[in-house]
Amino acid sequence: MAHPLRNHSFRLLFLGRSISAIGDAVVPAALALAVLRATGSTGALAVVLAAAVVPRLLLLPFGGVVADRFDARRVALLADLVRCAAQIAVGVELLGGDPSLSTVVVASALGGVASAFAIPTASPLVAGTIEPADRQRANALMGITANTSRLAGPALAGALIWVAGPGWAFILDGASFALSAALLALVRVRHVPVPRRSVLADLRHGFGEVRARDWFWTSLLGHGVWNGAAAVLMTLGPAVAIDRLGGEATWVLLLQAGAIGMLTGSLLAGRVRLHRPVLLANLGLACYAAPLFLLAVAAPAPVVIAAYAVALTALGYLNPVWETVVQHHFPPEVLARVTSYDWLVSLGAMPLGYALAPLAADAFGAPVPLAVAGLLVLASCAGTALVPGVRRLTWPATPQPQPAEPAGLR
Repeated sequence: MAHPLRNHSFRLLFLGRSISAIGDAVVPAALALAVLRATGSTGALAVVLAAAVVPRLLLLPFGGVVADRFDARRVALLADLVRCAAQIAVGVELLGGDPSLSTVVVASALGGVASAFAIPTASPLVAGTIEPADRQRANALMGITANTSRLAGPALAGALIWVAGPGWAFILDGASFALSAALLALVRVRHVPVPRRSVLADLRHGFGEVRARDWFWTSLLGHGVWNGAAAVLMTLGPAVAIDRLGGEATWVLLLQAGAIGMLTGSLLAGRVRLHRPVLLANLGLACYAAPLFLLAVAAPAPVVIAAYAVALTALGYLNPVWETVVQHHFPPEVLARVTSYDWLVSLGAMPLGYALAPLAADAFGAPVPLAVAGLLVLASCAGTALVPGVRRLTWPATPQPQPAEPAGLR
């Protein structure tokens, strides 16, 4: 097998995605600080964040349709240009000294719309540039650069904000999208044309492909529950760490251990190829129940941190493996739509966790929602072992797409 970076098109794609990932990693801290400086209101920050999340969730399935129809490379390039303009507009507004909240909200919404069309292109771009035998290593490389950016992003954001202010963080992110678009323009990606149908027929066809594979849709349910439980942990974990586990330093160490775990998992994914990838990866995800249970009983801080690191290592391994399995077992002409449904379930579950966790904590105390979330993760992720398709799925020698039932087209 050739190393993926020897492939000219993938090398350009990898470089562009790496640059934009670094730019994106800087923005969350800069956005929170900029909005709070300008308004002093956490409610205003919630409005800005919602402006990005809502259109992303609503438009993700349509983003998958567009990417399958019109070539993932072109869609990703256009999305990068829109996000470039949106981020630079926010940066210029912040540098002006008297930022308008409405401008930031509109730019955030435009970025959310663009990301709804960009997210489904990620898997088709890799599958369209790399041969099947090399895809797991290629996906692992993508995971490594994303997780490295998450690890270094907060420190880079802090330095940039301290030296130049939050506006320049947005300018940097905009520039990273511009450079990514320029590199994408040079990439050659295989594209399988999709028969002309209505948008609704395309959506139903993509859903039919999902429904035809029990290993896929049952795993999606488990992944959705995992993401909802992660939102519960992110909402209630800081208070437990500060009040009962030794203070803010414990929470910071937990997050850093998780980031290192994610990176470690991505590195393992580039080297270890499991015979039953979905079964074992889902069982690994079930490990996330451990830090939830341990936080619920306020176990010693080192134990909680170690459990969280192991759980995030499993997640870091799962992501590239899952991408590779999906690329092997779905026809290339539906890959963007399948990816959009995947992300829709995962991203849609997180706001539910954020909303329910504080309500449940107020009613029953933080240990109850943390323990319930742990039970749900354990049942949904480990429970996929009962599904025949999950147990039987292995790596094919060559991609063997399974067409959906004709009923999915009606």
